[in-house]
Amino acid sequence: MADLVLDGLAAGLRVAVNQTGPIPLAAEFTCQPGELLALVGPSGSGKTTLLRTIAGLYRPQGGRVECAGDSWFDAERKHSLSPQLRQVGMVFQDYALFPHLTALENIQLPLRHLPQPQRRELAEQWLAKVRLEGLGKRYPNALSGGQRQRVALARALARDPKVLLLDEPFSAVDQVTRRRLQRELALLRQQIAIPILLVTHDLEEATALADQICVLHNGVSLQQAPPDELFSRPASPLVARLLDRHNLFEGVVIAVEGQRRLQWGRAS
Repeated sequence: MADLVLDGLAAGLRVAVNQTGPIPLAAEFTCQPGELLALVGPSGSGKTTLLRTIAGLYRPQGGRVECAGDSWFDAERKHSLSPQLRQVGMVFQDYALFPHLTALENIQLPLRHLPQPQRRELAEQWLAKVRLEGLGKRYPNALSGGQRQRVALARALARDPKVLLLDEPFSAVDQVTRRRLQRELALLRQQIAIPILLVTHDLEEATALADQICVLHNGVSLQQAPPDELFSRPASPLVARLLDRHNLFEGVVIAVEGQRRLQWGRAS
């Protein structure tokens, strides 16, 4: 990735980063407002590192990160906006709730710049949006895994972020709760017009939730496309294998009587 070109809507998220080590990266992708982009790939492909790069928790050797028309990171100009100034909402796999604070108090944390009455009002509004009315006084240990995940999501959105980052948010709950949370996220998306990035190992989850999927391998972005296009027209055999497609065949194109034909080999 010698040339990093970031073209597209200024209001969206645009990432193009590269480095040789210690974590090799050569990734480029975009996510427009109101769109959900799923980052998929095997363990060690750089998915979480890219989320940390967007959030300002990791600084790669080269590249740029832009969001909502603002430059968050530009290696060439030696510019890196601090994490607290990036207005990022992030939901972690383990929720990261403060156990000594109630659900309502956890949601109020990013609102400390506001007067207390306004903080409480906004936190209660977000509790209602994630369907936790009446549970604001409960501590995390008195909530189920799905309820804790809803509190974490409400806290991430309460700060009015410019981008929402979800790092395998449903992996710690059971299958039934996971499906319910996925449906609720799909409904909640209708109320927030910001780019959303989802890191997941679950291809079914990515297909169900995402407008676009970006396939990563060893820190390299191989292809970004809508799910239907990605699964029907993978850009390479490697992408097809990472998407668990098995109908791969080897062949050689040859010229026969002036016409180009495909000579089939063995299936792989």
